[in-house]
Parts: sequence; structure tokens; C-alpha cells
Amino acid sequence: MGLQFPDGFLWGGAVAANQLEGAYNEDGKGWSTQDVSPNGIKGPITETPTEDNMKLVGIDFYHRYKEDIKLFAEMGFKVFRTSIAWSRIFPKGDELEPNEQGLQFYDDLFDECHKYGIEPLVTISHYETPLHLSKHYNGWVNRKLVEFYERYARVVFSRYKNKVKYWLTFNEINSILEEPFMSGGIYTPKKELSKQDLYQAVHHEFVASAMAVKIGHELAPGAQIGCMVLSMPTYPLTPNPDDVIAAMEFEHKNYFFADVHVRGYYPGYMKRYFRENNISIHMEPGDEEILKHTVDFISFSYYVSTCQTADPVKLEARGGNLIGGVANPYLQASEWGWQIDPQGLRYVMNMFYDRYQKPLFIVENGIGAVDQLITNGHGEKTVEDDYRIKYLNDHLVQVAEAIADGVEVMGYTSWGCIDLVSASTAELKKRYGFIYVDRHDDGSGTLERYRKKSFHWYKEVIATNGQSLQR
Repeated sequence: MGLQFPDGFLWGGAVAANQLEGAYNEDGKGWSTQDVSPNGIKGPITETPTEDNMKLVGIDFYHRYKEDIKLFAEMGFKVFRTSIAWSRIFPKGDELEPNEQGLQFYDDLFDECHKYGIEPLVTISHYETPLHLSKHYNGWVNRKLVEFYERYARVVFSRYKNKVKYWLTFNEINSILEEPFMSGGIYTPKKELSKQDLYQAVHHEFVASAMAVKIGHELAPGAQIGCMVLSMPTYPLTPNPDDVIAAMEFEHKNYFFADVHVRGYYPGYMKRYFRENNISIHMEPGDEEILKHTVDFISFSYYVSTCQTADPVKLEARGGNLIGGVANPYLQASEWGWQIDPQGLRYVMNMFYDRYQKPLFIVENGIGAVDQLITNGHGEKTVEDDYRIKYLNDHLVQVAEAIADGVEVMGYTSWGCIDLVSASTAELKKRYGFIYVDRHDDGSGTLERYRKKSFHWYKEVIATNGQSLQR
């Protein structure tokens, strides 16, 4: 029996506004935290945008989106995940009235998607807090951001209620613990942040997210609104019960974010963590009621799994993954040290579905690699990216396995479906796309688009609803 994906499965790709749009100062757009992050999460940030910041131009999607959407349609996309740049709509973030030119751009973009029967899947806040909100309010540490985000959410739900069915409130909301500036717009350097500040910021995001769910359901009754978490299944390094507990406690840090979004209250294990770390979350009257506005589905990114151990010596020698943990001795890694574990995707899908019984949406998965543009036998420029095809094939086979396990899955959007600027390293040479963009880290290039080998492979996967995948 072949691999089975449900009828109506939403195949597509995913991007973020700040990583491909460019046009950082056009049509009334204000500066965002990304405009002063030329080195990605490695820092340091700059006072004003600088020419070495690849994101200021990105891949010029702002001016070329029609060409790119047409290529997505050629692949057969059913869904396109993108984000709205908050500072295009509210340039400083705290204005009372939105920027009409910014709103119009997304009207045009969503119309272009619909022209080809592609459903937009829209992230309201994807790693691009308006810089003014970061500098003057210290980002999500400040309760005022709930008010600003609520105003922003109300505007976009009202404006696009007939154009967008699928919404996500925050991208990889749990990443704020690791990357407070990029994820939470928190201007205080990470090493100076207390756990109290960090988890208070998390609380503010939870309240804002629940408010967005409430507003979205009121203004756009047909809309489905999800949370978005960075998933990272965690295995014990050994069967030693101490390692098993260490893995459980590490997983709790991620489950916490989905638990609050799906269940509408703080879990007991986090209350214990708060007690033991002298963290006291300040709640405004009504917060507990607001949190009960829970999401319709859970979306997540999946790139890596990790291991945990209680052995401090082994923990010291850790490496192999971006976001903590110990390298798994049974797995290989990508050029950037991210370990490759297709079965981890099946595992985490089962864990989420068993825990929540809510539909899942895989909204990021992919491999960053240095691609070589060549001219093939037909005289066409392309990339022979069999490594990408293998990675995506193997992960999608595991999605089918999870579906066979009984997991309800709405769709799959591969990350960086067209080459874009990496969030972690701010490089363009770390490419994810099915479409090669001729732009390089020194700023050179024509910005021309070329179909990679994986473009044709993914087109076939979509056309056959997954039947062409190789076990």
C-alpha cells in the first residue's frame, strides 16, 4: 500500500517577510529589529540599518512577488505561508492609525495568491518587532505591547478576513527563551535579563496571542487560528532514569508553550519551576479568562531532535545542535551542525496529537545548504540538489507514517521554498529553496530566479498527493 495523505492536504512552502521582502524603508515602512541585525542571532545589533544587512534587500520579493507566486503555482502549491511585517502596518508600533500603503501591499499579495488558488497562511508576528517598540518599551517585557499587538491584530483581521483563512499568532513563540531580541524584541542584552523578566514577557505574549484568537474568531468567523512552536523532540542520552528525567524536564520547556495555547492555563510543572526559581508572574485581572481563548490547531517547525543527560561532563561537551542539548551519536548533521532525524518528526507529531487531540500543521521543515548553480545538458541554469530531495522525501515519508498512526495533519509547508536570508546567520549562502535566487552574501547577483532539481521533484509530490515519495 502506498503512502496516504488525506484529500485536501495543504501542500506548500513557507517564508517570513523580513527574510525575503526587502524594501525595508519603502512605502512608509518603519524599522524592525531585523533591520539592525546584520549578523542574525550572533549579533551584535547596530544602531541604524547598515549596508551589510542582507535583509534590507532580501530577495526583493516586495517588487517581484508576482513572479514568485507564479513559480509557486507552477509547483502546485495549495498554501503559501508568509508573515505580515508589523512595521509596514504600524511603522513605530504604537501609532493609533495604520499605514495604508503597507496594508495595500498585503491585499495585493493575497489577491495574487488567490489568482492561482493558493491559500495564504499568515503569521502575525514573525521575528520582526517594530524597532521603536524594542528600544522604547523593551519589547514584550512591557505589558504595553499587549495593547499594541491587539490593535495590530484587529486591523489585519478586519482587513483580510475575506482573504486569509489560516492564521498564526507568533512564530516559534518558545524561541524567546533562547533569542529574546529576535523573538521578543527585548532590547536588554540576554545576559542581563532575569528569568523573571523573560517569563513575564512570555506571559504578555500568551495574553496577546489569546486576544488575537478571540478577535480573529469575532471578526473573521471562518478563520482558523493556530499557535506556532519550535518543536524539538528530546531523547534521553542513555536509559539511565536520571537522563530520562532530564529529557522530560527539557521537553517541558517546549510543551509549556503549546499547553497554554491549547489548554488555556499554566501547567503544574511550570508552577513548580516558577516556585523553585523565584519567578512570580504578574497577571492583570482578566488574564486567566483571556487565556481560555484557545487555538484551533497547533503548527510547528521541525528541523532537529536533541538529547539530554544529567551527566554534567557530557553536557559540557555538547554540540551538534543550535538550541541546546547534546549531540545524538546515531545521527548525522548538516553543514551547519543541525542533526538530521526524519523519524523525530513522526515522533513529535504523535506526541503532540496524543497530548492535544488537535489538528497539526507542519509549517517549517527543510535543510540549509550551499548550492552550486550549474548549466545542465539542456542549457538551463539549475541546482542538482539531491541532498535536499532526500532530506524532504525522508521527512515526508515520516509525515505519512504519522498520518497512518492516526495523527490529524492539515498540511506541510517546507521552509524557505525560495532562497532567502537565513534567520540564524543572516547569510544567503545557506539556501533552503526549490528556487535559486542569484544573490550572494557580498551583495552581488542579478536576483534572477532559477528552478532547482527539487522544484520539479516537489511539483510531482504535490501532483500525486505524496504517492511519488520513496520509502
